[in-house]
Amino acid sequence: MKSLALRIADKRMLRLIGSFLKAGVMENGLVGPVDEGTPQGGPLSPLLSNVVLDELDRELERRGHRFVRYADDCNIYVRSQHAGQRVKRSITSFITRRLKLRVNEQKSAVARPVERKFLGFSFTANGQKRRIAPKAIVRFKRKVRELTRRTRGISLEQMTKEVAAYLRGWKAYFGFCQTPSVLGTLDQWLRRRLRAVIWKQWKRGTVRYRKLCERGVRRDLAAHSAGNSRGPWRIANSPAMSIAFPTAYFDSIGLPRMLTAT
Repeated sequence: MKSLALRIADKRMLRLIGSFLKAGVMENGLVGPVDEGTPQGGPLSPLLSNVVLDELDRELERRGHRFVRYADDCNIYVRSQHAGQRVKRSITSFITRRLKLRVNEQKSAVARPVERKFLGFSFTANGQKRRIAPKAIVRFKRKVRELTRRTRGISLEQMTKEVAAYLRGWKAYFGFCQTPSVLGTLDQWLRRRLRAVIWKQWKRGTVRYRKLCERGVRRDLAAHSAGNSRGPWRIANSPAMSIAFPTAYFDSIGLPRMLTAT
């Protein structure tokens, strides 16, 4: 608040920010107090991070370092491992003693850029292209699995609508990557996931045979697939399900593609 008071003359704004900081957080329907800091993910957090860490930016510029920072996430680029260790110790001391903040040692490291991530992105092995960080892909698949789990008891149309809303936001951010093959692979994985959901919903072999035939699959191929004892995930990648539910089908029900042909 002292740092804000040096920049903001309007006391009403300062009182408003102070109220935000004291408002508490809601967890499991109950409001709990906040003793220090701001709630994780709160709209005020990045603003206050920029205010407080502006002094860090100026210190890094004074030292001549190349760096990139977004809110409380910062990467500093140096020429060697030894220099990295030295700068990490020095900057950690500056943040702790001058800014009175704690550095998350578990998330901090000295490593090559290709081994680290920043805001969900990392680099390819040659360092020339932005790629989606592996952990971001893991979170994407976890979320899609959650949205498409069989026990939800909703129609395929409603499920697709919810998945599409998530995809649009995800693509708006991660579509910035320079590795389109990753987006293409995720497209294929997602369609296979939805085909597996459809196969589970059909349940019985007679229903599966009839539905496949209705969607233009040859009778012999439909019979072979309907009588197959393999699990839904394996069947979802079969020729019969690919014929019955091609990419154009998912386009027609509003599922956006992450990789758009140019």
